[in-house]
Amino acid sequence: MTQPTAATPAVSARPVPSSGRSTTGPVGARRRSGVWWRHVLAILVLVWALFPVLFVLSAALNPAGTLSSSSPLPQHFSGRNFTRLFESTTFPYWTWFRNSLIVAGVGTVFQVFIGATAAYAFSRLRWIGRRPGLMALLLAQMFPALLAFPALYIMFLRLGEVLPAIGLNTLWGLLLVYLGGAMGSNVWLLKGYFDTIPKEMDEAAKMDGASHARIFFTMTLRLVAPILATVGILAFVTLWGEFMLASIFLLDQDVRTLGIGLYSLNLADRNAYFGMFCAGALIASIPPVLVYLSLQRQLISGLTSGAVK
Repeated sequence: MTQPTAATPAVSARPVPSSGRSTTGPVGARRRSGVWWRHVLAILVLVWALFPVLFVLSAALNPAGTLSSSSPLPQHFSGRNFTRLFESTTFPYWTWFRNSLIVAGVGTVFQVFIGATAAYAFSRLRWIGRRPGLMALLLAQMFPALLAFPALYIMFLRLGEVLPAIGLNTLWGLLLVYLGGAMGSNVWLLKGYFDTIPKEMDEAAKMDGASHARIFFTMTLRLVAPILATVGILAFVTLWGEFMLASIFLLDQDVRTLGIGLYSLNLADRNAYFGMFCAGALIASIPPVLVYLSLQRQLISGLTSGAVK
């Protein structure tokens, strides 16, 4: 006689825990409620940053062209301020623009070249006084640049009596001052990038009979192109907007740069020429923006790679 088989117990299905966190329910609601203030803060920062640009744009397009009639939001659109600025003989805007291009363009090229040659010497060569020289450059950056202004003024005032082409009230004299400060932080930034290049490449080139100058111009400069673009951007923007030293050196209208020239509009009549001032400021912002947009990839690469060392 066969015995009855025992019934197999039913297996209860257990829910498999999910590896991810659910965004629905009370937990998801709490997470979303804790993030809203970040979006509000980002919007406030964006509005705070764009408000001056919007105000300048509104004042430049305002046909009245005065400070008292300006408003944060554009209400009327007209190119009258641009026409007045371009046709003015008292305030030669395009002459100022050309002078700024000369100072910023030539100064940037020579600052990059001087900084690159100095960084190459500090990074690849070994000579007596190398480390004290680096420390001296770092120490010189600790002092404010304003301390040198009286000495520079007297120096170029006397120099102009002998060589008028590079004295006070000349673009080339101002360029010489800018080139004198080309070293410093640029050398440290460039040296950090030069140190990332393997020295074995230099040794291999020396075995083939290459000199230091040939290695530098034909091989090293191509490898450090991102940091050169970075230093070039920083130098161009600094020279383009430099005001204090240029206001001491440049006195006549025909030799002034954009910053000094636009400031003379405020000195003449701040209320009457405010629209012209804003129109000139808008046009003056175009070259730095174009430089940034054209070299932004090299800027990011140069800053991150140079910080490795």
